[in-house]
Amino acid sequence: MYMTFEEKKHVYLKLTANLLIIFGFIFIVIGFGPVVYDNVTYYIQKDLGQTYILSLFDDKGDVVIAKPESVFGGLLKSRQISLSPANLDFSIAIEKIGLTAPVVANVSVNDDKKYMASLKNGIAHAVSSEYPSEFAGNTYLFAHSSFDFRLLGKYARSFNLLDKLIVGDKINIFYKGKDYLYSVTNSEILPGWNTRPLDRKVVSPVLTLQSCYPPGTTFNRIVITAELIDVREVK
Repeated sequence: MYMTFEEKKHVYLKLTANLLIIFGFIFIVIGFGPVVYDNVTYYIQKDLGQTYILSLFDDKGDVVIAKPESVFGGLLKSRQISLSPANLDFSIAIEKIGLTAPVVANVSVNDDKKYMASLKNGIAHAVSSEYPSEFAGNTYLFAHSSFDFRLLGKYARSFNLLDKLIVGDKINIFYKGKDYLYSVTNSEILPGWNTRPLDRKVVSPVLTLQSCYPPGTTFNRIVITAELIDVREVK
């Protein structure tokens, strides 16, 4: 059946609108799907009473370095899911959110290409901040909490659940064979790219974690502050 120009125009406009809706839906699923997945899994585990337990030593007393089991694999097992550090040279582990990842040292916060490349390999340690130690200083770590595109690498979701941390929660930083245990003292949301948490003066050993907030956006930054409460040798 012959269609007039106006009829064809209407069909093409409708087709274009439908395609835009489909592509928009796909974009949302790809972009925010990982955030939704991580949050749903977190609350399922919480409802089941499951927790992550940081395991450092096996039955022989040797240090354990192993990949954590899959989240849903853990859901089918016991109430305690074993979590091992990514390495003992420089890595982070947060039992509450089931996070374990290597830390990439000396990453510039002012060079987009360099820190984006670094974040493909783990959590980034700001070059202008201190290394973990028992002396006063601010160890500043930042990472993605955003889209799970291949472009961003497997650590793109590292800080998706950072907002679940509250005062008193524990964070382990492994550095040069030592386990630095920190306790969260503050969680805050700051507008835009606020550099105050990086530049602030401290009088004790402090750990700062920073990421985008809400996950998948760049509107604000979530900043977690924690103070050192213990140090122990692990090798």
